[in-house]
Amino acid sequence: MPVMLNYYENPPTAGLPLKWRDWLPTQQSLADSVSTQLNLPPLQVTCSGTAALIIALTALSQQHPMRKTVIVPAYSCPLVTLAIHHCGLQIQLCDLKPDSIDLDTAQLTTLLNEHVLAVIPTHLGGRVTDIDAVKQLAQPLQISVIEDAAQALGAEVGKHGDVVLFSLAAGKGLTMYEGGLLTAADTQLRRNLQTTASRLLPFRPKWEALRTIELLGYTALYNPTGLYFAYGYSRRKALRQQQWIAAVGDDFDFAIPLHRVSRWRQNVAANALQRLPIFLHTLQQQAEQRIQKLQSITGIQVIIDQHGQGVWPFLMVLMPTGQHRDAVLNQLWASPLGVTRLFIHTLAQYDYLRPIVPTVVMPNAENFAARMLTITNSPWLTDAQFFQIAEVIQNVVC
Repeated sequence: MPVMLNYYENPPTAGLPLKWRDWLPTQQSLADSVSTQLNLPPLQVTCSGTAALIIALTALSQQHPMRKTVIVPAYSCPLVTLAIHHCGLQIQLCDLKPDSIDLDTAQLTTLLNEHVLAVIPTHLGGRVTDIDAVKQLAQPLQISVIEDAAQALGAEVGKHGDVVLFSLAAGKGLTMYEGGLLTAADTQLRRNLQTTASRLLPFRPKWEALRTIELLGYTALYNPTGLYFAYGYSRRKALRQQQWIAAVGDDFDFAIPLHRVSRWRQNVAANALQRLPIFLHTLQQQAEQRIQKLQSITGIQVIIDQHGQGVWPFLMVLMPTGQHRDAVLNQLWASPLGVTRLFIHTLAQYDYLRPIVPTVVMPNAENFAARMLTITNSPWLTDAQFFQIAEVIQNVVC
């Protein structure tokens, strides 16, 4: 493999870079602008996608205080389980369909009952999951469906669930460094979400000052050179020490910050939002071209959309076996090419989540986690670099 440039790093996911002019004042409302752009009901801004989920679960719990169980995909972000635990609710895992991000509806049917408050299907990696199928099963039992679109801002989502939430964390399509968006289809539920947010999100100047400094750092360093120092160095150190969870950032704290987002940070994201549609279109075109190349390699599968148009922060590739996946990562994970893993384990396999997540076998999700790697769809990954990745994959499977 050719020697890479010194001090160069591709991000694991294609986030929208900020410009210094985004820090200039604006009269635009971030929530209103995103609602208009995505054709969704009025959104509200939260301090994180996790906070948005806490607000949603808290509001729903007030409506249905006897329902204490929340069903989540067995392979998802650990923060989802931390939000459920924060709300004093119980976690129930549901397996995935084979080689898919969709919930196993056959198993889901057996889990739904009058004790279930909500089901949270995940639009994983920007791919659109089958919300309609989940809604048809949940609705007769008055179980809410929360669309976890943390990684899918700009996708065709939020039309079928009762609630939809997005993340504006660092590296997402749009960012305030940490932030979230939340809305509901029902007007009364939307009001309840707003009331709940007002109660749960106090003004905390120290947190806002920290997030503002971090957003300044993102503005300055979210580029191939800055990422080498801000992201690549610590990632490679974790890999050398075989600390896989730390390498992908899956080691979350049980303490979840809850606070109001300042108008200043919202203005930065509102200014950047004007560039988001063109950015997402560029990523889609790039993804389509690169997926064609990957699909020409016998034995691998690229996760594509089946239920609507998604967004493409990265490509999810299923290798034939876990051994094949690990052979590719042995060559590429420590490189600056943006090849990595999404979540290291299924939710039941994280040691630090065992006090709150039931220990159950989820064969399809475990198989998915063991065979899947991700390739960044950042525009900074050149065609030459992508073909290096494709060559490694092809050599491993052939």
